[in-house]
Amino acid sequence: MYGQAEMARTIRKLTAMQVARAAGRGKYLSDGGGLYLQLSATGSRSWVYRYRDGGRRREMGLGPLHTISLAEAREKALECRKLRLESIDPITARRDRRMAAKLDAAKAMTFKECAERYLAAHRTGWRSGKHAAQWISSLGMYVYPVLGDLPVQAIGVSLIMKILEPLWAAKAETASRVRGRIEAVLDWAAARGYRQGENPARWRGHLENLLPKRNRVRRIKHHPALPYAEIAVFMAELRQQQGVAARALEFTILTGARSGEVMGARWDEINRSERLWTIPAERMKGGREHRVPLSDPALAIIDAMAAIRSDEFLFPGSRTGRPLPETAFFHQLRKIGRDDLTAHGFRSTFRDWAAERTNFPSEVAEMALAHAVGNRVEEAYRRGDLFQKGRALADAWANFCARPTASGKVVPMIAGR
Repeated sequence: MYGQAEMARTIRKLTAMQVARAAGRGKYLSDGGGLYLQLSATGSRSWVYRYRDGGRRREMGLGPLHTISLAEAREKALECRKLRLESIDPITARRDRRMAAKLDAAKAMTFKECAERYLAAHRTGWRSGKHAAQWISSLGMYVYPVLGDLPVQAIGVSLIMKILEPLWAAKAETASRVRGRIEAVLDWAAARGYRQGENPARWRGHLENLLPKRNRVRRIKHHPALPYAEIAVFMAELRQQQGVAARALEFTILTGARSGEVMGARWDEINRSERLWTIPAERMKGGREHRVPLSDPALAIIDAMAAIRSDEFLFPGSRTGRPLPETAFFHQLRKIGRDDLTAHGFRSTFRDWAAERTNFPSEVAEMALAHAVGNRVEEAYRRGDLFQKGRALADAWANFCARPTASGKVVPMIAGR
C-alpha cells in the first residue's frame, strides 16, 4: 500500500519553486492526477487537465499560470477527477454551467428587446422601410401586450396560442404573418443564446396540429373594388376634395400604382418633359425598375404639387422629411363616405376596365400594373413598343375616368402607338 509520502509524490509532484523556474517551449510538466503545466511554443505558461473520455484523449484548459496558482490548479484538477468518477465529461459540464449562467443573465432579456435587436440586425437587408414598419405595427398591436415584457426563455406554446387563436378566426392572413414574426424573433434569441428548447411558434409539425389551415378558416377576400362604370363619378367627387392625400389618391388611381409606390414617390423619379415616372427597383414589390407613363391629368397633379413643393417627396406628409402615412388613403376614403373601398382595389377597377372596355393586349395592362408577364414580354416592353401601348392605355384610362357618365363603347388601340 502507498503511504502518504508516496501518494503525495504521485499526485503532487511539482513544487512552487519548480513551477516558478519552469522553462522551455512545447513541454508539459506533470503534477500527477492529470494536471500539467503547459509550456507553449509561444512561451506562455498555463495549466491543463488531461484525461480520456470514451478512448479519446481530451485536454481542458484551467487558466494561465500568472492568474491560477499551483494550489488553485490542483483544486480545479480535483474537481475534474471527481466528475470523472461519475462518468461526467468536465468540458461538457463546464459548457453547461456557462450556458446556464448565460440563460440566467438573459432572463432580463425580454421578447420586446429581442424583437428590437432582430429588427436592427435585419432592417438594412429588407427592400423598403415599409416592411420594417409592418413588423413594428403588427408586433406592437398583437404581440407586445402579451409577450413584450416577458423573458424570451419563459415563452411557451400557451402564450403563443393566446395571441393566435382569437386572431386566427378573424384575420387568418394577419395571424399567419404574426406567427412567422414571433418565430423569427425566437429563433434569433435561440441563436444568440437567450433561450433553449423548441420554438413554440414553429408551424410545421407543431402549431399546424393546433390551428386549422388558413384556407379552411375563411376564403381569401379580395380588396373591395369600385365597378369601373362608377369611376368617373367617384373621380369627380375626389377632385373636389382638398389636401395632399386627395391628390395622391387621384394620382394612384390614374397610374394604377400601388399605394406604397405613390406615397414614397420622390421628385427625382419624375421626368416632366418625358411625361414619365420611373420607380427604382428597391421600391418595387417585384424588385424591378418600373416606368409609368403619365397622362395629362396625372401631370396636372404633379404641377399642382410642384406649386407647393417643400419636400423631397412628391406627396409629403405633415412631418418634414416624411411621406404621407400609410393610413392616409383609408382616412381620405372615409372622409368621402367610401370606407367600403380600399386604395388597392382601384387596381382591380383599372384591370377590369382594360379587359372589358378596351382592345389593348392583356400584357399591356399587366405591365401597367407592374405584374410579371414573362421575359420576352418584358424585353419588348423595355425596347419601347409595349411601353408606347402602355402610354396609350394610360391616356385612355384618364379619359374614361374624366367622363361624366360611363360609356359602354370599347376603346380601341391607337394605331402606330
